[in-house]
Amino acid sequence: MLLTADVGNTNIKLGLFDGEELRHKMRFSTDTRKTSDEFAVVLHSFFQVYGIDVNLINASIISSVVPKVTQPLKDAIKIVTAVKSYVVGPGLKTGMDLKIDRPETLGGDIVCGCVGAFKKYGGPLIMIFMGTATVIAYVDESFAYHGGVIAPGVGISLDALTQNGALLPSVDLLAPKNVICTNTVDCIRSAVTYGNACMLDGLIDKFCEEKGKECKIIATGGLAEKIICSCRHDIVYDENIILDGMYNIYQKNNKNRYK
Repeated sequence: MLLTADVGNTNIKLGLFDGEELRHKMRFSTDTRKTSDEFAVVLHSFFQVYGIDVNLINASIISSVVPKVTQPLKDAIKIVTAVKSYVVGPGLKTGMDLKIDRPETLGGDIVCGCVGAFKKYGGPLIMIFMGTATVIAYVDESFAYHGGVIAPGVGISLDALTQNGALLPSVDLLAPKNVICTNTVDCIRSAVTYGNACMLDGLIDKFCEEKGKECKIIATGGLAEKIICSCRHDIVYDENIILDGMYNIYQKNNKNRYK
């Protein structure tokens, strides 16, 4: 079985593949203060909750955008499973041609998401990541990554607004019935949901215009589902596409593939 660990700025998402099937998932908060022993306790609890025999885990891969967490988590996986983890980054084969200025700076989550999406949906493709930041990336039909845009994430933008506006309340991300609203809560909801949807639609149009091609559009991330339902474009939501990409990358780099 293959253990995948997607380390983001806000959460760490674990996935366990049995063959090509993603059998189990778990999410917990990213904490740069945790030691390898503390991460080992979390992993051990994960396996206990799902009744997983750690002796069946014979492979592991990590994608991380939080360097302080990468090594402690890698050590923790070794402690619990006795397996050495691959880490997505320079030197690891992905099959994707990175046509950007500094390929080594591209986040592992973006690499994995684009690999997973291209493998599953083909190209040309626009891949949307909606987490701490909103990232929109373009991959052409030959599996070349051409870059994209980075914007403040939905949650960060909303927090900045409500924390710095003394009279503005915290709100959920439920889209109101109308764009033009008559109370403060719905006005904020409207701007956050419809505003971000319009941003996505506008940038998708710009991407397609600049490349002169119609694209498949895939979105992932905890907040994506709440936003893309208000978009004009047909956007496929794929919750596990980063984990799927990690599976694909592991397979490409390991000759003796796990069973």
